[in-house]
Amino acid sequence: MQVNSERIPTEDVTTPGPLPTQPGTTTTRGRTAVVDLSAGEREKAAALLRMKRLALALLIAMAVIFAVAFAFQKQYPWLEYVRAAAEGGMVGALADWFAVTALFKYPMGLKIPHTAIIPRRKDQIGESLSEFVESNFLSQEVVQEKLASIDIARKAGLWLSAPGGAERVAKEGGAVIRGAFTVLNDDDVQAVIEGMVRKHLLTPPWGPPVGRMAERIFADGHHHTLVDLLVDRAADWVDANHSTVNRLVSDRSPLWVPTFVDGLVGDRVHVELSKFVRAVQADPNHQVRQSIDAYLTDLAQDLQHDPAMIERAESIKAQILGDPEVRELASRTWGTVKTALLNAVDDPDSELSQRFKSAVRDFGKRLVKDEELAGKVNTWIGDAAGYLVNTYRSDIAGVISDTVARWDAEETSQKIELQVGKDLQYIRINGTVVGALAGLAIFTVAHLLFG
Repeated sequence: MQVNSERIPTEDVTTPGPLPTQPGTTTTRGRTAVVDLSAGEREKAAALLRMKRLALALLIAMAVIFAVAFAFQKQYPWLEYVRAAAEGGMVGALADWFAVTALFKYPMGLKIPHTAIIPRRKDQIGESLSEFVESNFLSQEVVQEKLASIDIARKAGLWLSAPGGAERVAKEGGAVIRGAFTVLNDDDVQAVIEGMVRKHLLTPPWGPPVGRMAERIFADGHHHTLVDLLVDRAADWVDANHSTVNRLVSDRSPLWVPTFVDGLVGDRVHVELSKFVRAVQADPNHQVRQSIDAYLTDLAQDLQHDPAMIERAESIKAQILGDPEVRELASRTWGTVKTALLNAVDDPDSELSQRFKSAVRDFGKRLVKDEELAGKVNTWIGDAAGYLVNTYRSDIAGVISDTVARWDAEETSQKIELQVGKDLQYIRINGTVVGALAGLAIFTVAHLLFG
């Protein structure tokens, strides 16, 4: 509660009228009960005090009228009717004052049975209110029916697709990401990544899965594009390196062979090499290509079934991804992801932010236009809410009883009086009026019957 100088004004328990003239004090047999009020509660307290004063004013008016009528009724017999009405009004006012006061405190400080109901039974009232809310409000049918009438999916879609909706989601999402990175420990995250790499990448053998994947690739002929690329690059290299071929021939010929012979042989080798490469390049069914296909097919089979080849694949894996490499990979991965996300969320014009906003807006438009999608989202929300209500309804409703149980008994009484006390004062006013009419009616009937 907010702290301020205002207090709940209540009537003095020693009299049926409102004794405090200054707002902010509540007296109980010489004690002052202090309850802090908010601005809205101060308005309710002022209204409650006005109604109490009005009810008390009617009681005092009835008492004055009764006294005057009683004193002069022998001189003016018609005042007997006024006296009867005023007497009934006082009885009604006092009875209803007792009834209203008995809800919140002991009338005049007297511990009469069945009074001060709220302070004495606040825990039972809290439990009853908790059970009432749980039984009548926190039910799956009530929650799902209400959610269905709201059509959350379409309203959310309209908001997401409207200007500012996606930006708000991106902003809040960025705050969540920054908060998560602040809480997360880099070493812990890197350890998790390293564990996942070891479990899913290093522990399973590489040979069989790589062999199965290669077998499918080779069977479908997807490797032919790579072979064509290698052959084309080989042809380009031969065309561009005539002098290199000549030099290689010259370097490997005996010293006694004349230089011009080396040149002739080098030219011939270059021509034949070029013809060979061009033939492989032009013929899709060339023997070299078939040999490559056969070799790759055998390699795929060996990776799956040959223990020696599988062992070689494991050796290669160990060389590539040893302990230092795995730790470095985990560190680089987390560092890259963290830096990229932080830079993206800090820059509203970054590509990631723009793509995220665009995706949010598109999803919002789909929720508005796609009835099937909206229906699925509404159903999912209803099912999720129904599950939560069924599972945690007792815990949710228990907040009421637990909160009331923690309240001070007198404070609880004052809180409830502040909320409903103004309306209860009408009972006192009505009791005064009805009592007056009843007293007048009873006296009139008795006077007619008995004189």
